[in-house]
Amino acid sequence: MVTAPVAPPAEAAPSSPKAAWQPIAWFGVLLIVCYAPILYRMGAQWATDENMGHGFFVPILAGYICWQRRHILAAIPRKPNGWGLVLVIWAAFQALAATLGAELFTARLSFLIALVGVILYLGGTRWVKALGFPLALLLFMIPIPAIIYAALTLRLQGFASQLGELIISMMGIPVLRAGNTLQLPSQTLDIAEACSGIRSLLSLGFLSLVYAYFTDKRIWMRWALLIATVPIAIGANGIRVAVTGLLSEINTKLAQGAYHEGEGYIVFVVALAALLVTHRVLNAVAKKVGKA
Repeated sequence: MVTAPVAPPAEAAPSSPKAAWQPIAWFGVLLIVCYAPILYRMGAQWATDENMGHGFFVPILAGYICWQRRHILAAIPRKPNGWGLVLVIWAAFQALAATLGAELFTARLSFLIALVGVILYLGGTRWVKALGFPLALLLFMIPIPAIIYAALTLRLQGFASQLGELIISMMGIPVLRAGNTLQLPSQTLDIAEACSGIRSLLSLGFLSLVYAYFTDKRIWMRWALLIATVPIAIGANGIRVAVTGLLSEINTKLAQGAYHEGEGYIVFVVALAALLVTHRVLNAVAKKVGKA
């Protein structure tokens, strides 16, 4: 008697990347709809607050990085974690309480918490880890709390005034500082909030992380460049104050209006160049230490 060979049991076909992304896409759209009022107000602040002009680019770049990692995510099996649902519920209550209390930062932060919760609930901890950098990058799209902003601005104003006074004195121009006011022979320079340098600090911090991500995969280098943005931004703003003082001695109109704004953009480019130089220096030091 001849028996037909028994075929081995067919293995279950792995889910396609498209099928794996579908629930996340649906939940993402639902999340945006639920948080639409909060996101709209935040976008409006990006458009009107000069300190948050970089906010429009943050979600675009974070989304692009996520898209770059789609093949990595497709190779990670999805293991839904129930704690993600807990985070989503927590974020909902946080958004409600913050909205009732008119606490903008907490309400906006709840969106990120909910986003992490959705990824954790649908994909698991390994998905959250794989998307850790773009998720952390999204923090730069949230304006810092007003109380922290005021304290930071005041401190940066002081640094800019002191450094500007030092550089102007080194150029041989008589200067007398009283708080955040510099008295020059031709006029008085008042270091206002807009000249504190916080705009450069926030934008430069964001750009340092993006630059390091695309050019250097070492985690310590990303942290080093982020930390380096603080002295670079302070130094660049001090130079801006000094240049303004110098130009005001030539022509007082050069320290006002469009000329003053133009100086700010030029100094920011100088700060970006300083960041690139810092990266090269750190690379050279790392190579030298590695060979030692």
